[in-house]
Amino acid sequence: MFTTRWTRLQPWSRIFRYFLRRSCRLQSTAASSGATISPALLGRARALAAEHTQLSKQLSNQYDTQVARKAGSLSAVVTALSEWESASNSLPELQQLIKDPSTDLELRSLAAEEIQTTTDRLSLLSNALQTSLVPEHPFARLPCLIELRPGAGGDEAALFAGDLLRMYQAYCKRQGLRASLLKLDSAASVGVEDQIQEAVLEIETPGSYDMFRCEAGVHRVQRVPATESKGRTHTSAVSVLVLPSFPTQGEEELGESNFDNPSSDYYIDSKDVRTDVMRARGAGGQHVNTTDSAVRLTHLPTNTVVAIQDARSQHKNRQKAWQILRAKLAQARREAREEEMAQLRISVVGVSRMGRGDKIRTYNWSQQRVTDHRSGITLHHLNDILEGGEGLDKVMTSVKEWLKLKDVESLIVDEEAARAKH
Repeated sequence: MFTTRWTRLQPWSRIFRYFLRRSCRLQSTAASSGATISPALLGRARALAAEHTQLSKQLSNQYDTQVARKAGSLSAVVTALSEWESASNSLPELQQLIKDPSTDLELRSLAAEEIQTTTDRLSLLSNALQTSLVPEHPFARLPCLIELRPGAGGDEAALFAGDLLRMYQAYCKRQGLRASLLKLDSAASVGVEDQIQEAVLEIETPGSYDMFRCEAGVHRVQRVPATESKGRTHTSAVSVLVLPSFPTQGEEELGESNFDNPSSDYYIDSKDVRTDVMRARGAGGQHVNTTDSAVRLTHLPTNTVVAIQDARSQHKNRQKAWQILRAKLAQARREAREEEMAQLRISVVGVSRMGRGDKIRTYNWSQQRVTDHRSGITLHHLNDILEGGEGLDKVMTSVKEWLKLKDVESLIVDEEAARAKH
């Protein structure tokens, strides 16, 4: 049946000799292409596909919202596995055509071409299948907060923090994302403006956490500071922290984000938080040093402190402070679990991730260069990147691909460890 189907194809006589010469190499390539995906991941994909089948049977008998949601979350894996198996299963048939001595030369050339096409497609499908198996980050669909704090470098670090803040604001504007300053503490030295002690940019668009989580880490700058009189290049750093932003209780359901559930990442016992109110300090307006509008929250078990004085109203400052405190604690709890898993993986096969304490990116003014040390990408479009242009898009996309590879590596380790226990 298969041979009959192939004989109906139009012969391509111009290329048959070329593919005949390559047929032996293509056979060996095709034979090894099935190994491009880890057996552990392939087993997991088939187990999830079987689970999807069972859930579909349940839904056909009686509809249930939770079952439908679970089945929907597995549909991407089922589709990717089906496409991968279809391409993988077609290779032996094509190889058999080439090996069969009764196959005419023109048909053999067509089979050789199809092997090359299928082999290339199988590589893409393997990547798609592996990616579909990586669970979605629990904060992926949430809005986010981007917190910037200058590190080593004094005044120059504070100036660079302002550059990064404007870069993210410009990027949000270009992408059509709703962004607003939740907190801005500046401390300009004499003759120097735009210095930032701390800034928190709130991006209200759902899914922005997944978009910006690749930016978390230490951003390093190499340039001649505005305060440098001898023209020497200085190295400074700014810490960027990306936090999930949670809606006010009752505004929206986030599944696991139950603020009253002690087992949730988002839970805070109010008895563990000390609240101090004080008069706002610094330059501002009539409310500064005249009303107790500033609010400082201290989470006693972790000694996490959040102070807000931006708004004139104590109520609004308290609301903002609780939002940031909840985001910081949820992120810290999530990172603690990820660090525990990372240490376990290191002990197994040495797979590790780059944490936010590591230097992730360098901005070099003299070379007009930006290098991300995770994905390895280097672009010489510094101004475009700092303006939130397409260059920043390219850098962020490359890091997201790097993160996917690391997620797949971690998933393979987890699956192989689980199989070893059984």
